[in-house]
Amino acid sequence: MEFEQLQRAIEAILFAAGEPVETARLAHALETDPVEVLRAAQALADTYAFERRGVRIVRLEGAFQMVSSGEMADYVTKALETRKPPKLSGAQLESLTIIAYYQPATKAMVEQIRGVDSSYSISALMNKKLICEAGRLNVPGRPIQYATTPDFLRTFGLNSLDELPEIERVSFGETAEAEQKEER
Repeated sequence: MEFEQLQRAIEAILFAAGEPVETARLAHALETDPVEVLRAAQALADTYAFERRGVRIVRLEGAFQMVSSGEMADYVTKALETRKPPKLSGAQLESLTIIAYYQPATKAMVEQIRGVDSSYSISALMNKKLICEAGRLNVPGRPIQYATTPDFLRTFGLNSLDELPEIERVSFGETAEAEQKEER
């Protein structure tokens, strides 16, 4: 398939999908090499951005999605009366931050770091589709693990989790030892 035809096919698929489409899935559907799909999709995304079109193609980790341009958000909102990005309480933002940096993270891990019950925050983040279940931890009780979603990336304007700012991570073994030393 020639390059321009490949771009048109990718454009049509992304428009019709309305959600992120994995590069491997595009390659399979278009019967071409994933590297070529990646090159064509990125070139298409660059063209949209350069021409300042009303839509953009964004890369979300191993997938691409067609979205409306941030510059056009006010017009889209006014025309479609869409909701603003979800409002997050301080507790929800703290919980989301912990899950984003330590994912997959359990509710117990979030509660250990925050020091308070986080059931409501995690439930609210699930309802807002900013986090999702990411399996179960293989320990007694098999607690649910949580991870961020593509909606999280879009809401915070990130292409991947690699774009999160660096933080000093808490080591759980050292935290318990430090707390015990402080109590003495």
